[in-house]
Amino acid sequence: MKPTVRRRLGDLLGTSFGRAALACAVLAGWALWSGGALDGPVARQVRTSSVYAAPGVDLDRAAAERVIGNRRLVVVLLEPGANLRDACDQVERAAAGTVVLVMSRDGDDYDTYGCALLPGRKKKNFGRAVVAEMTVGRGIDTFVDRPLEALKVVTVNYDLLVKSGTVPDGARTISPSLPRYLLAAAAIAGVIAAATVLYVGGRRAGRLAATRRSRHDEQADDRSALSAAAAVLAQQIIDLDQQYALADGRPGRTNRQFCRSYLKLTSEYTALFDGITALDGDDETAVRELTERVDSLSLRARSVAEAGTGTLPAADRPARRVRRG
Repeated sequence: MKPTVRRRLGDLLGTSFGRAALACAVLAGWALWSGGALDGPVARQVRTSSVYAAPGVDLDRAAAERVIGNRRLVVVLLEPGANLRDACDQVERAAAGTVVLVMSRDGDDYDTYGCALLPGRKKKNFGRAVVAEMTVGRGIDTFVDRPLEALKVVTVNYDLLVKSGTVPDGARTISPSLPRYLLAAAAIAGVIAAATVLYVGGRRAGRLAATRRSRHDEQADDRSALSAAAAVLAQQIIDLDQQYALADGRPGRTNRQFCRSYLKLTSEYTALFDGITALDGDDETAVRELTERVDSLSLRARSVAEAGTGTLPAADRPARRVRRG
């Protein structure tokens, strides 16, 4: 597993959602496994039935089930040459608590394999299980061409085992797997619901991030507009400096008025520059107010420049070209 994938899985399992999703996945897997979702055809059949007949085996399964009734007995009829022991292993969970006889035709006889899936068969009831496995299939070779009659012999042998106390008496209880499938479905639905909540939450977080990004871009545009307006105003102040240098010290009422307007304008510009320097870029209101002040001072600077043009002596004014007709 790649380190990046391992790190992401670790981050996911470190959250409450990740742990809950993992618990639901484990629960769903257990429910599916215990409910028989992974069973083979033999185990799937005997989980709710007492008889399994492989395809091609001539057996009236409905009549065979009536013969066995509610006994704790399961009969599996396989095709010739099949692995009987493997079939017994397959039904260990599906037919738990019963005596299982696996049969297949071998010429003029039956090849049999018994497995008594009784409680405690590997410890205190080991001997009884062995006796049951050896006894339940006796005498069936006589009816090799009539499997239903052979099945009746098996039931007689089973009843003898019950009467002798080798096999416990009682009816087979078949627990339907529907509740387990429902549990699995509920767990899967929980995972899907959690994933949906995560998806919806992710989309909402994405929209919020997009809105925040859009607001950030707008703020950047407002700051850019403020910077551009401040640059224009600074150039106007520089141009006014030249006019002020020429007008300062010259006699005349207009010169004095221009100088006062210029000095007042530069004083306000200095205060405005200090405000721009100390501006918090995230304060949209302050950015808009400063932009309006810069625009206002720019208009005043234009007016002062136009008024100051008339204060220059004739020798300092730009020469006018006279058109001759």
